[in-house]
Amino acid sequence: MSIQAEHLTKVFGEQKAVNHISFTIDHGVVGFLGPNGAGKSTTMKMLSTYIHPSSGKALVCGYDVERQSMEVRRQVGYLPESNPLYYDMYVREYLEFAAGIHQLGARKKSRIDEMIAMTGLQKEIKKKIGALSKGYKQRVGLAQAMIHDPKVLILDEPTSGLDPNQIMDIRDLIITLGKDKTVLLSTHIMQEVQAMCSRVIIINNGTIVADDAIGNIQSAEKAATGLLVEFDQDVTEADLRALKQVRQLKQVGQQRWLLETTQPEALRKELMAWSLQKDIAILSLQNSSQSLEEAFRDLTRGK
Repeated sequence: MSIQAEHLTKVFGEQKAVNHISFTIDHGVVGFLGPNGAGKSTTMKMLSTYIHPSSGKALVCGYDVERQSMEVRRQVGYLPESNPLYYDMYVREYLEFAAGIHQLGARKKSRIDEMIAMTGLQKEIKKKIGALSKGYKQRVGLAQAMIHDPKVLILDEPTSGLDPNQIMDIRDLIITLGKDKTVLLSTHIMQEVQAMCSRVIIINNGTIVADDAIGNIQSAEKAATGLLVEFDQDVTEADLRALKQVRQLKQVGQQRWLLETTQPEALRKELMAWSLQKDIAILSLQNSSQSLEEAFRDLTRGK
């Protein structure tokens, strides 16, 4: 496993920021979600050896974050939410500094050139970091996180401050990196999670409340699958309640209804037979699942 956490806990004074969480990540891009103050950044800092756990254990590429912290740092590229940079340094100068820390030796120049090209910094290399826009500062942070070609990337809000075009560029980059590396990604933008991640871990009040594929989390939070149906004429609630497979129903338009069921295929067949019997045409019939944002709200509000 690239990342393995077992009963990982962090206590600050009387506050338990992270409470005995356990999970494993093998490869690919995994979303790490939660409201502000849920424990996301604290967990990421423990995995990247910036802070020590109060108890529990975490391994990165088989190395213990406490007993083998230097080995862990060789395996991890970390972009914290605050993205600390040396504003008086030029872009290339800063990347040379980062490459020197990682002792890249003969690989130094080629890796710097590769990171500049990969993050789209070619036009900015002669500028001081302090003169860059927030989006380009974020790109510099990403470049330093990847400079030593780590096996694991821990990215805390990597698209913060980027414009829509930049977000798409970084999204494509992260998806590409996820084919060969393990990426743990924290963000509040649900569209980014759905575009990049096949799996999400949701943490709330220091405890993991969900860890599964996106589709499973959405369907788990909505026990019944929704069918959105549109008829060619007005239909009453009493008419639709006669359908045995309907669990709940809601009118969402003049002739459109959302029907919830635990047996969607059975309801489809029942609807077809019902419409023929009633001589009511079905203009459209489609699945309607809960959005990831709705599932996130339900899970983090304790529903």
